[in-house]
Amino acid sequence: MELWVILAIAAAAFQTLRFMLQKKLSMGTLSAGGATLARFWYSVPFVTALLAAYLLARDLPVPQVAPHFWPYALAGGASQILATWCVVALFAQRNFAVGITFKKTEVMQTALAGFVVLGDRVSAIGMGAILMGLIGVLALSETATLGGRLRDGLRSRATILGLCSGAFFAISAVGYRGATLAVESPDPLLRAGLSLAIITVLQTLSLSAWLAFREKGQVARVAAAWRGAVWIGLSGMAGSLCWFTAFTLQNAAMVFAVGQVEVIFSIFAATLVFGERITRREAVGMTLITLSVLVVVAVR
Repeated sequence: MELWVILAIAAAAFQTLRFMLQKKLSMGTLSAGGATLARFWYSVPFVTALLAAYLLARDLPVPQVAPHFWPYALAGGASQILATWCVVALFAQRNFAVGITFKKTEVMQTALAGFVVLGDRVSAIGMGAILMGLIGVLALSETATLGGRLRDGLRSRATILGLCSGAFFAISAVGYRGATLAVESPDPLLRAGLSLAIITVLQTLSLSAWLAFREKGQVARVAAAWRGAVWIGLSGMAGSLCWFTAFTLQNAAMVFAVGQVEVIFSIFAATLVFGERITRREAVGMTLITLSVLVVVAVR
């Protein structure tokens, strides 16, 4: 099995764990913005320490970054903040597994973003798989039943949040791939680590400033929730490092395609941790999305 595939599966597992923890925090004292900040705030110490340890252990200098690193990094970082915020807000609308499945429309939207920004193309079979995934998303829509109206389903808050989170994650993936490739080093782990450290610090500073202005007291609540939030930071750091390293080895659409196994992980989390039930219609939707991913990976 190729390294980028292993990294994508590991990233999906860590990300599922992080969203589980964020859902629990957002159900308590933290808002969606506060739970989003916790993911970045508590990742910073681990990311920077890991990068420093790696540089010291291998006696390496900090690599230079090309000028185009910054627009990619800023676009990716801002998009990830918005995507994470959408996912946390989505948990209040639908159950955990369905929320994650809506988010996984990112694989379809990443293929489009990759074509527009990087010139990546999708084969006819791959496009068919993408359409299959879209049908799965529509099956998950609240009112997209045989007796419901498709238009109303597409207008539901859950559908909008899910599709927006997928779009923002797609933009962040393409941005992060561009950023990691702009780091002047042949070492994929070092490119990923430096990019992750810089972007996470910028995300923490910007989101902290925003919440201090818009949601008074929320930053203090994030600090007070450290006992639970520190695990969000650890799992977020581990997942991001896997994603970033995979992006240095393979295009973002393919990485996210393999990462769709997160849907399966989320089903286990929803049933075993949150005690949620999956309806037959929701199971059909998630199955179609999973099948679309398998086809995408097969025809890559």
